[in-house]
Amino acid sequence: MQWTVILFFATSILSVVAYRWLPVPLTPLMLIRSVQQMSRGEHVRLRHHWVSMDSMSRYLPVAVMASEDQRFMEHDGFDFKAINEAWEERRSGKRQRGGSTISQQTAKNVFLWPTSSWVRKGLETYFTLLIELFWSKERIMEVYLNSIEMGDGIYGAEAVAQLHFGRSASELTRADCALIAATLPNPLKFSSKNPSTYMLKRQTWIMRQMKHINPIKD
Repeated sequence: MQWTVILFFATSILSVVAYRWLPVPLTPLMLIRSVQQMSRGEHVRLRHHWVSMDSMSRYLPVAVMASEDQRFMEHDGFDFKAINEAWEERRSGKRQRGGSTISQQTAKNVFLWPTSSWVRKGLETYFTLLIELFWSKERIMEVYLNSIEMGDGIYGAEAVAQLHFGRSASELTRADCALIAATLPNPLKFSSKNPSTYMLKRQTWIMRQMKHINPIKD
C-alpha cells in the first residue's frame, strides 16, 4: 500500500512536469468517447491536432476566459467567489452553473475521467494544484485549448477550426472564437457549425465580455 501511494505521487508529478513542455497526445475523455462510439457500432470519430498558442487566434483565449473563467489570470486554480455563487444558486433552487475554473477543467480533461464523484473531485483538486505549481497560465490555457471537447469527436482549437469554419486556428475571427466558447458548457448539445438562436445570443454576450478581458501574458 505504501509503495502504491509513493508510485502514484511519483508518476503524477512526473506526468505534470513532462506535460509542461510535451504536447498531450490523448486524454481519458477521447478514449472514453471512442469506446462509446465502438459500443454503438459506429466508426470512431476523433479529430485532434496539437498546435501551439502562437498558432491560434489571439481572440480564442480571451473568448474562453470571457465565457468560462473571467478571473483565470487572478486565481491560483480555484475561484472561490464563483464556487460560492454556484452553491448559493443551488441552495435557492435557481438555474445551476458550474464553479470550475479553466485550471480545474484542464486537470480533469488531461488526467482524469468525466464522471463526477467525490474521488474524482479530490483528484481534480490535487492535479489542479500541481499544474498551477508547475505550469504557467499560458501553458494551462494552451493545454486546455488543445484538449477540450469542442464537438462530436472534435478536440481542440485546430480540429474545430478546420471542421466547423474551414480554416486554421490561427485564422479564426473574434466572432468565430466567441461562438466556439459559447459551446463549451455542452459541446455535444451546442454546435459552433450550426448555431441556434440561443447560441448566437450567447456569442453576442461573450463578445461584449471580451472587451473587459486582458490577453494572456506569460
